[in-house]
Amino acid sequence: MLAILEKVPDGYDARFHRSFGHSAEAVWSMLTENDKLSRWFSELEVGELREGGFIRFNMPDGSFEKLDILELNPPSILEYTWGEDRVRFELYPEPEGCRLVLIEKLQAITAHTPKDLAGWHVCLEVVRLMLDGEEMPSRKEEWESWYEQYTRHVDAFLAEEGGQGN
Repeated sequence: MLAILEKVPDGYDARFHRSFGHSAEAVWSMLTENDKLSRWFSELEVGELREGGFIRFNMPDGSFEKLDILELNPPSILEYTWGEDRVRFELYPEPEGCRLVLIEKLQAITAHTPKDLAGWHVCLEVVRLMLDGEEMPSRKEEWESWYEQYTRHVDAFLAEEGGQGN
């Protein structure tokens, strides 16, 4: 299921909804424990897991960008900066596991937006597969397929909104 795009007062939200057959605590550990986090998003590393703490986005050249943790409420809320935007994970316990809502809070929709959305889409699928003890054969092929879909999705959203993004 594609992310739901919505115009909000301070920009746009892209919402991903996923159900996992695993506890909120198990999913939380995938988001916050470096040995698990690095398996589905190798560039991310938790520096200080606390409000006001940070997550590192490690760049290929050895430098890193500091992503500030804005809200933390284990095991249900994790929100941090993502460049000029924000990423928020919300976990809700359910009888058969938990529901995850990932919200990317965008100041503007840009040419890069479909790439990010496809990336998050694939990441969430990798998390699901890992929790189920499986692996994704080719993340690159999976991303390329979703990137095409998100490009069309974002274009259609912008056309409906009557805007061009940035």
